Amino acid sequence: MNSPEFETLALDIDQQVATVSLNRPDKANSMNAAMWPELQACFEWLDAEPGVRAIVLTGNGKHFCAGLDLAMFSGLKGQSSDPARQSEEFRRNVLRMQANLSAIENCRKPVLAAIHSSCIGGGVDLVCCCDMRYATEDAWFAIREIDIGMTADVGTLQRMPKLIADGVVRELAYTGRNMDAEEAREVGFVNRVYENRETMLREVTDIARSIARKSPLAVRGTKEMLLYSRDHSVQDGLNHIATWNAGMLSQADLMAGVQAQAEKKTASFED
Repeated sequence: MNSPEFETLALDIDQQVATVSLNRPDKANSMNAAMWPELQACFEWLDAEPGVRAIVLTGNGKHFCAGLDLAMFSGLKGQSSDPARQSEEFRRNVLRMQANLSAIENCRKPVLAAIHSSCIGGGVDLVCCCDMRYATEDAWFAIREIDIGMTADVGTLQRMPKLIADGVVRELAYTGRNMDAEEAREVGFVNRVYENRETMLREVTDIARSIARKSPLAVRGTKEMLLYSRDHSVQDGLNHIATWNAGMLSQADLMAGVQAQAEKKTASFED
């Protein structure tokens, strides 16, 4: 498997689990102009690569992600002197950045975020796109856009209310205050809290490997249903899963799974 190389990300694949690491440790993994499209390119490649069944997203260095590299603001103004055209260009840039992160959510493989130390602004947007979030004891989260006079615009305000209580999101977004790992666990934003990064990465990778042992088609279908049901009515979701399984329930995987359960063995599934 020839995996792509990136300027701002490190990619490693082992036992059908890919580890994607934000790789600007000297800049606290702040999200510069190069990182945004690279995230999309990376997760679109992982989506299409049959040898990858689950993904761990983490950050190299002392911090998970310090958010948007503020130098990017100078590149969002556009070339025209006309305010309307500047506004249109700004909007197009924001939509592009939204799509960059949505590639994580749209990736058919489960994405497990492993977060240590600071996760600020764009970092929160980033992890809201993931299927699950895990944190170290020293991790903390902040919707910091409010402190620089702007409304968060690449996903946190749209996704986080689907993950935790609306009132908690509003408090975090209006105040910009820090939410530590224990509070994040209490409100359901992270699944578990670990003593340190080494332990977290080991445990989260084990969870990813347990997912990788399941039928990839069944896992992809499960993610599809959960995302669809989040944004549609119960009846719409029921209709969607009926249609999905009518066409994509694998008899081979089903028989392999049933036989493995009966024999108390681990089933083997095609990518």
